[in-house]
Amino acid sequence: MLKKRNICLAVVLMLCGLTASSQQKVLTLKDAIQTGLNNYGTIKAKANYVSASVSNVKENRREQLPDLNISAQQDYGTINSQFGPSYGYRGLSVSSSGPTLPNQNWNAAFGSLYLANINWDFFSFGKARGKVKVAQASLNRDQADLTQEQFQHEIRVSTAYLNLLAAQQLSRAQQKNLDRAGEILKVVVLRAKNGLNAGVDSSLANAEVSSAKIALTNARDFEQTQASQLAQLLGITAQNFNLDSLFVTTIPKAIDPQSRFKPEDHPVLKFYQNRINYSDALAKYYKTFSYPTFSVFGIMQGRGSGFGSGYGVNNLNDYSSNYGAGVNPTRGNYLFGIGMIWNLTSPLRVHQQVEAQQYNSLGLKNEYDVVDQNLRNQALLAETRIENALRNYREAPVGYKAASDAFLQKSVLYKNGLTTIVDVTQALYALNRAETDRYIAYNNVWQALLYKAASNGDFGIFINEF
Repeated sequence: MLKKRNICLAVVLMLCGLTASSQQKVLTLKDAIQTGLNNYGTIKAKANYVSASVSNVKENRREQLPDLNISAQQDYGTINSQFGPSYGYRGLSVSSSGPTLPNQNWNAAFGSLYLANINWDFFSFGKARGKVKVAQASLNRDQADLTQEQFQHEIRVSTAYLNLLAAQQLSRAQQKNLDRAGEILKVVVLRAKNGLNAGVDSSLANAEVSSAKIALTNARDFEQTQASQLAQLLGITAQNFNLDSLFVTTIPKAIDPQSRFKPEDHPVLKFYQNRINYSDALAKYYKTFSYPTFSVFGIMQGRGSGFGSGYGVNNLNDYSSNYGAGVNPTRGNYLFGIGMIWNLTSPLRVHQQVEAQQYNSLGLKNEYDVVDQNLRNQALLAETRIENALRNYREAPVGYKAASDAFLQKSVLYKNGLTTIVDVTQALYALNRAETDRYIAYNNVWQALLYKAASNGDFGIFINEF
């Protein structure tokens, strides 16, 4: 007896655990949205583009620093020289220097060169600042692109969530329809066996059951398709989702809230505006190429050589192949100066480059206007969709009750031999359609509100309702 009690207790605890587990597996819309934002590959990619743009801005700011180079070399070789021109094309010749002797010799020693060089373009008519502004505009564009992608993904996930929920409700409706068709079939078969109805009624009832099975299969296929789409948007493996039933039991409290945003603050429009800003910044940067660049520079140099000062004058033996004699600097030079470089033909090329970029800006502005007009039209349409969804929501219960009463009446009449199977199947069809309409009515109100949030660029209109 005690063992039986322990077994019963274990079963009860296990069932309670399964119930709690199933409750935890309910996927709320907010959790679905957050999962999608965290996992979706396109959002991850655009976040990395933003990080790249941040690094690019830092790099362009540091380009304003002066160039500071240091160099050291220690060589061993000969210093034969002769009169005549030469050019170190691509660094493929040596820069040996020494006295011009009548004959070749192979006297060799160590030599060294140490130098530090600084060069700073201290004034270039805004080239450096313009380049930084272009990089900053690129960052702003990428950030706006990420923001609008996140906004659109929130809309996509919410739409897929509601679509899946509607598909699940349709499957339930078709399952109930199949159950009712099965009950009718039982009654028909029983009455036909007792000779109360014609045998053809059984055929009609079987046809209705078969049709209900096909409709249920199609509904489940549609449900699986919607579940797969939601899983793709969440960046997870397709599975059976247990969704929140809030959207099929209630409607939004504030059905027609006002957006907090101005039309130009729509995330999509802000992205298009930042595209224009980037193009404008690039055009301004190109203009600076028409102007000269002023630089300051300085060099400090030390040099050592194993060849003495008398070598080649009257003593070809005045040299040492000792390493220390060649690498120790014995002469030094310094140089400071200011320079200017200006390609006088640059304005001719730059003018066309700037003009081309300005046309790009105009093209981007045209695209902005198209998107702006579409969003304004969608905002107007959203109000109409909400009104229509509310009308259907109010009518759906009326239609369902009438269809339910009619089906009940026809069923009772048929059981008593007072009506035909055709009347019953018509009532069954009407009830199935009304039940489907009732399930979808709630969902459509939420879909209409989501459409308004998408057109106004304010996701809070939708997500703050629950």
